[in-house]
Amino acid sequence: MTTCLILGSGPNVVTARDWPRAHISHILAINNAFAVRPDWDSLIFPEDFSQDRLPNALSPGQQLVSADDYVPAQNLYGGFVYAGGTMAYTAGYWALHAHRPRVLAYMGCDLTYDGAQTHFYGKGEADPLREDVTLQSLEAKSARLMIAAAEQGCAVVNLSNEPSRLVFPRATLETLPHAKPQQFDRSIAARARQMEVDLNYFVPSGRYWLEENRFDAAKLRDLDALWLDAALAPNRTSRDT
Repeated sequence: MTTCLILGSGPNVVTARDWPRAHISHILAINNAFAVRPDWDSLIFPEDFSQDRLPNALSPGQQLVSADDYVPAQNLYGGFVYAGGTMAYTAGYWALHAHRPRVLAYMGCDLTYDGAQTHFYGKGEADPLREDVTLQSLEAKSARLMIAAAEQGCAVVNLSNEPSRLVFPRATLETLPHAKPQQFDRSIAARARQMEVDLNYFVPSGRYWLEENRFDAAKLRDLDALWLDAALAPNRTSRDT
């Protein structure tokens, strides 16, 4: 059983630079985040990531995760149209498949881009804010990932203290060993799964943007609403009782 730390490029990711690995068994860096600390285990990057930005050399045990690896993994969880075409979520689905972790812990992946410094290295491209029919609700896509993880016994948490588009519960390094898979409404989640089947927006290649003209944005918004409702319903119920 593993605890996988996923590092994004948000400004606060540098907080993780000196974190001890006592409760962390695997570090998965996204894109440039491999520069945050040298002891990362996997580096995941998209097809358009420039080769000259990759590490010059790998240490023993380190691996590069390209589209050849993560596209088949994400397809096992329904594909990119439903999961959201941004690397923060792709990293989560790949880790769920490759490592079957007990905990997925995110840091530097809040998907907010306010202020002069949007990334730990300065001003970067706000990838999830591009025009993309799969990213109408970043919150809903995080809810879907959280439910997919819970279904295989994995908790998903956010180690950031900053405002976030992720709906994952907050955690600290100290509480990681006690993280539990999130509760969710199984009947609503089942409706969302059936809606995905009915829509049939699966793109095996992962290049969903080449087929974007067949995706109905309004129906995807309805689907997002279901995933959010499934994830948040247990919290509403607990507050009402």
